[in-house]
Amino acid sequence: MALKDAAFDVDNAVTREGHRGMSFENAFGGILSFMRRSYTKDLTGVDLAITGIPFDQAVTNRPGARFGPRAIREASTLQPCDPPFGWDINPLAEFDVVDYGDLAFDYADVSAFPERLTDHIRSILAAGTGSLSLGGDHYITFPILRAYSEKFGPLALVHFDAHSDTWPDDDMARIDHGTMFYKAVREGLILPQKSVQIGIRTQNNYDVGVHVIDAPKVHGQTPAATAAQIKKIVGYHPVYLTFDIDCLDPAFAPGTGTPVWGGLSSAQAAAILRDIRGINMVGGDIVEVSPQYDASGATAVAGAHAAMEMMCLYCWNLRVRATV
Repeated sequence: MALKDAAFDVDNAVTREGHRGMSFENAFGGILSFMRRSYTKDLTGVDLAITGIPFDQAVTNRPGARFGPRAIREASTLQPCDPPFGWDINPLAEFDVVDYGDLAFDYADVSAFPERLTDHIRSILAAGTGSLSLGGDHYITFPILRAYSEKFGPLALVHFDAHSDTWPDDDMARIDHGTMFYKAVREGLILPQKSVQIGIRTQNNYDVGVHVIDAPKVHGQTPAATAAQIKKIVGYHPVYLTFDIDCLDPAFAPGTGTPVWGGLSSAQAAAILRDIRGINMVGGDIVEVSPQYDASGATAVAGAHAAMEMMCLYCWNLRVRATV
């Protein structure tokens, strides 16, 4: 049946009736939305809004993450014809998930960007909808956390990355993708004792109190053990999950601005994400995909898969809350 549907289905992003259902249109054609979800600005009844944040003006090395949202959407067209592997839920068929489009902002007014992004996420949360953001460089998480902390209070942060992004920076107006979690702790947006960073493999002697499961530790134990440690740290506190694609080794994700060897494999990341099901995830983002540094497209594919796993985590939690 799916093969027959492919002969007729096209542009599900604008032709779909309702927000649920698989998509069988040809992966190589059609309008690009994340997982072929409907493009809409109407969040009535929507469970999760996917939104692109094409901003990369906070980088310390190679730019290009502004092209991440588009690349992740394109790579995601390989997935929406099948239920997600390893899950007993299917967010594409069971939940109302939409593509909310990209944040609109003035690229030349960088100082105005943080509040513009916070307002964007506020508007999604005000509708009773969760957000999954496609970055963009990692600075975007900081303005997003401000919106989330307004609604949920100080959050637990689950942070996959090669870098801690906690280098000291007391100038709150500076826009830097390596200091925002120092600022998030200082501003009270996240609870360090309830937060954990996974995959770290760059030296930073400044300790903000966040738990660290560094890359060598991950490699020395099973993914299930890492997942159990994460779940023990965050408990059932509201969790914001941020996934920097450079947590993966450059062999799996070369298309990023600050690649570091010795990282996680895509198999390790997939297993950990699936094994932390049940955390109280209230939102998340996937960041630092810079597709121009990866002719194979593997980095965008990894980003799309990570985003799909995060969608499953969020919807799993929705189901748990609905039964409590």
